[in-house]
Amino acid sequence: MFGFVGPNGAGKTTTMRIIMGVLAPDAGTVRWNGEPLRMDMRSRFGYMPEERGLYPKMRVKRQLSYLAALHGVADPDAAADRWIDRLGLTERAHDRVEELSLGNQQRVQLAAALVHEPELLVLDEPFSGLDPVGVDVLSGVLLDYARTGVPVVFSSHQLELVERLCEAVAIIKDGRLVASGSVEELRGPGRKVVKEVIERPTLTDLFREAVK
Repeated sequence: MFGFVGPNGAGKTTTMRIIMGVLAPDAGTVRWNGEPLRMDMRSRFGYMPEERGLYPKMRVKRQLSYLAALHGVADPDAAADRWIDRLGLTERAHDRVEELSLGNQQRVQLAAALVHEPELLVLDEPFSGLDPVGVDVLSGVLLDYARTGVPVVFSSHQLELVERLCEAVAIIKDGRLVASGSVEELRGPGRKVVKEVIERPTLTDLFREAVK
């Protein structure tokens, strides 16, 4: 799991949109497994945009089944049922999305990103607006998915959560990479993030120093 953090306007969402082909980069390339990204590669990714992208009047299961079918999943209904159950949405499966709380809509959006079993997850602020129970549910699902070997990249303003979940972190400011590495590397005596050694600083400390 890879955390992508930075102040508002740093370029986190823009970077994710470039990865997914929603925006074109001004310069440089995005590569996957050493190759420049093509649309057929992106179709195997799971994406959760910050502003969300659900059809509000569609019912939960029908929407997930539809999205699974678009991705060519052999049994769309079974795929929808799996993620509905895993994300605790069984009782809301036949409700319209617009009838759900924001937290449950968030769960449906994550299910939409996962329903085709992607080989990379790109999630923009997936924990935004969730209560502690929702955070625990989504954290558990993402950790389980990452343990299967699938990279999970997500942005978040909740630095304690990033520190707890992620193996590595990137900090950006004004569209430029300020620091990148494991949390332990960024805390360590030779780190590039801070100028003086602080005894086991938190990611919040490092973030504040990096974006000064």
